[in-house]
Amino acid sequence: MTNYSNLLSLIPLLPILSAVILLFSNPSRLWVSILAVGSITSVALISSFLNYVYWQQTDFILKASLGNWISIAELSISFGLYLDSLSLVMITIISGVGALIHLYSTGFMSQDKSFKRYFIYLNLFVSAMLFLVLADNLLLLYLGWEGVGLCSYLLIGFWYQDKNNNLAANKAFLMTRIGDTAMAIGLFLLFTHLGTLDIQEIQVKAHTVWSLSDNTIASICCLLLLGGAVGKSAQFPLQNWLPDAMAGPTPVSALIHAATMVTAGIYLIARNSQLFQLAPDVLYVIALIGTFTLLLGASAAMVQSDLKRILAYSTISQLGYMFLALGVGASASAVFHLMTHAFFKALLFLSAGALIYSLHHEHNIFKMGGLFKKLPVVTVSFAIGCSALASLPFTSGFFSKELILEQVVASGHITLWWAAVLGAFITAFYSARLFFIVFLGQAQLSPDTTPTKSMSLALIILCLFSLLGGVQPSGLISLMPPLHADNLTNLQHWLPIILPFIAISFAWWIFKKSQFGRTHTSLLQGIHQLLKSGWAFDHIYQTIFIQPFKYLCQLNQYDVIDLFYRFIEKVSCILNNTFSQFQNGQLRSYNASLVIFCILAFAWFISGELIK
Repeated sequence: MTNYSNLLSLIPLLPILSAVILLFSNPSRLWVSILAVGSITSVALISSFLNYVYWQQTDFILKASLGNWISIAELSISFGLYLDSLSLVMITIISGVGALIHLYSTGFMSQDKSFKRYFIYLNLFVSAMLFLVLADNLLLLYLGWEGVGLCSYLLIGFWYQDKNNNLAANKAFLMTRIGDTAMAIGLFLLFTHLGTLDIQEIQVKAHTVWSLSDNTIASICCLLLLGGAVGKSAQFPLQNWLPDAMAGPTPVSALIHAATMVTAGIYLIARNSQLFQLAPDVLYVIALIGTFTLLLGASAAMVQSDLKRILAYSTISQLGYMFLALGVGASASAVFHLMTHAFFKALLFLSAGALIYSLHHEHNIFKMGGLFKKLPVVTVSFAIGCSALASLPFTSGFFSKELILEQVVASGHITLWWAAVLGAFITAFYSARLFFIVFLGQAQLSPDTTPTKSMSLALIILCLFSLLGGVQPSGLISLMPPLHADNLTNLQHWLPIILPFIAISFAWWIFKKSQFGRTHTSLLQGIHQLLKSGWAFDHIYQTIFIQPFKYLCQLNQYDVIDLFYRFIEKVSCILNNTFSQFQNGQLRSYNASLVIFCILAFAWFISGELIK
């Protein structure tokens, strides 16, 4: 096991070592690619080996320590790593998808003048995420949590010469800090009441110290942790930073949406699932947040014209499904969908990047069209990615999303199930809309280049995972998803399977009538604009928070400090004139005042004693 512990230590260290070497050296682009891609690929190979070891054993848990960090009084924190089935799934996703995105980036960013800086940030991003999911204590997890936030800021604003990119990076950084602050307070509260930040000890001690009948503190702690998860995983009401995060290079978008950053909130709740079981009211809040978010994201994606923003809103929607699963107590289903989503969303984003790369950096889908013959690899990749997103049978997304819907029925939340089914219908509709317009629409732009070999290789591998990623190791592919709820009616079983085909047929009918992008009435136009703006959350927050804050900041222009000083001076003058009337220079008046004061003081004292 010692050798395995050494391997475990290498997983988060290899990417950060690569970043340090690149930072303090000046290698050629070839060596930058070898170091950056090689470090993440090595982590992926180690993760694959540990998966093999895991399947050969039962109750496989691996621990490693990189040294002590903090030791103050009762607080002792180490750089401890903890590997179990959950963290093994996470590192496999992060390193596997991350390696393919690194490989893809060598072609996509080959002409960028900041090639080395890009890969330094990318390596640090993956390393921070690996520390996050392998941490055995919440403080080290929080370190990785903040590291992910910092790296996302650097990568979203990578092309900092454009002011809009800087604004998008600032928006992501500041909005996620809101949730991070809540999470930090939650850590303080947990340590205060449980005396530890060790994740496994917290799960045990929480059930000892708190109970379901006396869970107020547990609920508060869970709500604070939920605040952090809502910010990082772009859930309502902190979801509107994610579409603007598309300002960064497309491979960065793929990494943020598929393997890092937004999955952190899902992992946090799943890792502390035993703690959240003590707060069923908080779990229900999680389910409600997830349901509203999945509908918000799906409806907004339905009307977007920017290729990457469609995929961004679809990520918000799919994260909503994961939150819904967490809220009904189906953590395993949430992580399963996290895994399959990582495959097909990385495929979609990298396919989108290949389109943008080939079409003069065009993002508007209505300026594309007729590309199925000109870009065959991208066409097949997009078709598979959209099919998995729409949950069509034989795709990875089908198995994981259907399992979530079954778990929602089993939990008895039928209203939430109907909302999730509606979200699945909208998802299939906008997935078909996207594919039809881009690849089957009227040709407008001709590609001036084709994806590089490294880009095509990454797409082909992700196609296989998007198709086969939902297959269980213990069995073969079946037409139906694995059933775990015995009380499913025929409607509850078949409706989610049939609806995507109905949605695709509806999208095809609208496409053939050339009605996409057209609004015939002012009411429809208003709804279209509302949905396209992401339900106007940016405008709402501007009105409620940002504009009043700007107004307060600008008040200094009107000499508010001077006005305040004059107000105090005026009040002082009035008080001085009032009290100066008692200073008449006559001893008789002073003695009378003293006597009156003594009588009042004595009366107050006597009344207090009588009350006692």
